[in-house]
Amino acid sequence: MSSEAQAPSRRNKFLVVVDDTPECRTAIRFACRRAWHVGGGVILLRVIEPPDFQHWMGVEQVMREEAREAAEELLQSLADDISKDTNLVPEFVIRDGYVKDELIGLIEEDPDIRILVLAASPDTGGPGPLVKSLVGEMSGTFAIPITVVPGNLTDQQLDAVT
Repeated sequence: MSSEAQAPSRRNKFLVVVDDTPECRTAIRFACRRAWHVGGGVILLRVIEPPDFQHWMGVEQVMREEAREAAEELLQSLADDISKDTNLVPEFVIRDGYVKDELIGLIEEDPDIRILVLAASPDTGGPGPLVKSLVGEMSGTFAIPITVVPGNLTDQQLDAVT
């Protein structure tokens, strides 16, 4: 028996960072449509970044709890939309920290993550800080392929390319 035959089967997963930008939904739709077409899965990552300033400990804890509840509600709402569109049930990951660090950590922890899908901002200010960082400075050393989708594509345009 070959070593390939003995290896456990893996499910290719598309990873999307969920943030508050309008183009985030473009990345989610692209990833979900691709996963649906290839029989893969989708992971939605929401990172709760630390506040810019320190509050009293009790106030900071309440802010974190509220941010986590809001993240869970957002991810559940997105999952409902995804399920209606593709019958996929995405995985949720909510982490505290900085987006880039948590993203890299998750990719290192889950060997089934095969592609990171990001959407570039259609604004004139550039594609966005995460895209700039990952596609620019880290692109040659990043562990998986990165797909950058133009953030201004319509649903029909996305469906035509997936």
